[in-house]
Amino acid sequence: MANPAFSEKTFTNIDYTYDRNEVMTVESTLTKVGILLFILMTSSAVSWIGLMQGWSIAPMLIPAGCIGGLLCAVVLAFKKEWAPQLAPTYALLEGLAIGAISAIFQEFALIAAGLTFGVVFVMWMLYKTKVLQATQGFMFGVAAATGAVFLLYMLTWILGMFGINVPYIHEGGIIGIIFSLVVITIAAMNLIIDFHLIEQGAEMQAPKYMEWYAAFGLMVTIIWLYLEILKLLAKLASRR
Repeated sequence: MANPAFSEKTFTNIDYTYDRNEVMTVESTLTKVGILLFILMTSSAVSWIGLMQGWSIAPMLIPAGCIGGLLCAVVLAFKKEWAPQLAPTYALLEGLAIGAISAIFQEFALIAAGLTFGVVFVMWMLYKTKVLQATQGFMFGVAAATGAVFLLYMLTWILGMFGINVPYIHEGGIIGIIFSLVVITIAAMNLIIDFHLIEQGAEMQAPKYMEWYAAFGLMVTIIWLYLEILKLLAKLASRR
């Protein structure tokens, strides 16, 4: 599995019986990405302030944001035509969680955000200049690597429920840092697939609402990348 919101079937399992004057474009999709990022950052700022000022609801921001965002993602998997409403809702809810998490690691949050946008820009340039292309082999490799990371995280979570900690990978040692660098690289490679699928959707003249869905799919990868970079910075700081 790669980004769960995006696959080669994303633009084939949809209804193409619509007005062909209203179709998906790359430019309009990127505008939607900007809107979702604005919503995400605004709700993150509110959440950050709430945690810093000790609002009574502050402890609930992370679980509420994560669960709410997950529910939006699950619904969107089956109802892509709801993306114009659910994609902004997803950004809002995820922003609440990310803002609270960032406030806990406030020393690294701005650096992590800057690095995240830097990585996104670099990957976009590498994609546009065809240095990296989403070939079948590339997508298969990234999907396999992403699936392996997902399974490892799931195993870590399940074992943690029984009081068993997986050593090294979540610690600040050399192994933990190398692991984070590998996961960040995998997340960055997912961006190439996301860019490819956005262009594919535009070429196939997908319905207009798919712009919101594609923007949501890209947001999933960007959020994952940010959290992994934040985690890496926290690991590096623990070695001081």
